[in-house]
This record gives sequence, structure tokens and C-alpha cells, in this order.
Amino acid sequence: MSRAGSIGLVLPRDLDGARVLPYARRADELGFDELWVVEDLGFAGGIAQAAAVLAATDRIRVGIGLLPVGARNAAFAAMEVATLARLFPGRVDVGIGHGMPAWMRSVGEWPDSPLGLLEEYLRAVRGLLRGEVVERGRHVALDGVRLEPACLPGHVPPVLAGVRGPRSLALSGREADGTVLAEPTTPEYVRAALGRIAAPGPHRLVGYNAAAVDEDRAVAVEAVRDGLAWIGEPDWAPHLAPLPFADGVAALRRECGSREEFARRLPEEWVRRLALAGTPGDVRARLDELFAAGLDSAVLIPAAGQAPERLAALL
Repeated sequence: MSRAGSIGLVLPRDLDGARVLPYARRADELGFDELWVVEDLGFAGGIAQAAAVLAATDRIRVGIGLLPVGARNAAFAAMEVATLARLFPGRVDVGIGHGMPAWMRSVGEWPDSPLGLLEEYLRAVRGLLRGEVVERGRHVALDGVRLEPACLPGHVPPVLAGVRGPRSLALSGREADGTVLAEPTTPEYVRAALGRIAAPGPHRLVGYNAAAVDEDRAVAVEAVRDGLAWIGEPDWAPHLAPLPFADGVAALRRECGSREEFARRLPEEWVRRLALAGTPGDVRARLDELFAAGLDSAVLIPAAGQAPERLAALL
């Protein structure tokens, strides 16, 4: 690959069912390296989407972002992942994370020890995929469980942790094959995250960003604003902390009565720092900055009206 890193797309979580597979096939045909499916509460299941997209495409890697640890028993999650990896060797990436606290609480699955559960869950899933016998821990209750040798994948898929806080990033560096960073992923945040991850060996870093391209820079900036409407809320503090205008974002959030007002009032300069928005040349330059900072895969979350063909200008 001639690019410094991979460029992928997020499959829109609210895409009409009849359009999902054509969208995936078109992303494959256009030459995107990756397509990530999203498992957000109330939308679509990650494993089902991944299986359908893998079967409908020939080349593109498919990532699952993210499987929340409270939602599935670790052994059954490993069985699903192993099945995908056996059927589609070398094309599967799996992101595992805490899940959004409010969502997980709403379904009664927020654990007493989020870090403890994530650590044991990552160890269990990765161990099972390698054919190991997994014993009971404090948070993952497996008792001498293993996957049958005939059902182990020949190519063990990477298991990445989708996390954001400093302790969770450090855990990812110890226990995962890589890390998935939620949007906004800026070069500053990439460098800060890598410092926290401090992995002892190879560690793949994937970053999401809201994205829009247009020959008219102002049109692209306006298109991407809705994708930044929640930035500045507490969960996103780690993303903003390395930025020189972090305090300004927090102050603007306090002034605004709604997410919509906040997104509308964000200065253009901040929008362009917090998203991949502008002309194709603008966004390619920003991607180069992200790759230079240490990002391995830049995953684009298409703004409204941004079809794969439009974003393919970045390839």
C-alpha cells in the first residue's frame, strides 16, 4: 500500500437495511482498506453486520467496533469471532470495550469494576482464540473452557480495545493487539494516547473521525458539524485535553442550551481540527498528520450526504 496508513469507512448505523450490502460492496470496489460496523444500543448487532458484509465483499477488512463486554459471555463472543475468522481469514478485526456507561446501565449490564472486567475479558477472548484453556477469574466466570481445535481460526484475528481514559488505554497496551480511538481523533490525542498505551510490542492504533469533503471548504465544514454535536461532554474529556482550545470548547458547551446550538456555534477552525473536513487536499494533509503522529488506520464517519464515492477522493 502506498499510503502511510489505512483508510476506512464506518458503515452508517442507521442505514436502511436494503442499502447495507450495496454500501459495503461499493466501499470494497472503490478501494477503501477497511469497513467498520457499529454496535450501538438500539441500532444493529455488530456480529450479524460483520458476517453479512464479509460474505458480500471480496477484499475489504471488516472491523467490529465495539462489542461491549457486559453484553456477551466471553466464551460465546470468542466462538462468534473464531467463526468469522475461519470463514473469512485475514479480514476480521474485533474491537471490545466497556460500552457507553449510560447505555450499559439502561440494560442492567454496567459492572462494578469496568476495568477489572475488561482486563479479564480481553485475556479470555484472546486466550480462547489461541486455543488456550481459560479458567475462572474474579469477573469472567469461565471454568476450564476452550474452543475445540477444529473450530480454531488458522489466522487469529486482532482483538483491539475500544477505550479512551488513561487507565483503560494503559490496559489496552498490556492486554490487546491494538486500540480503537473514538472520534475526535486528532494528532495531539494520538500522541497522548500512545504515551498512555505504552505497548511493549506491536500495537495497532485505529482512530475514528467525522468526515466530509467538498471542493468548497465551507460546504464540507457545515456538513460535518452535526457529527461534533456531543463533543465537550464529560465522556470526551480525554480527546480534548491535549488541545490548546480545550477550555474554550468546555466554555462553549456551558453556554449552549442544546447540542444543536453547540455544533452550530463551533468556530470553523475548531471544526477543522476536530473532524476531517475540507477540500480533498485539506483532508489528505490532515490524514498525513494523523499517520505521522502514529495512527495506523483512519476510519471516516461519513457526514450526511457523504457517499463512499465522494470520500474516495481521499484514496
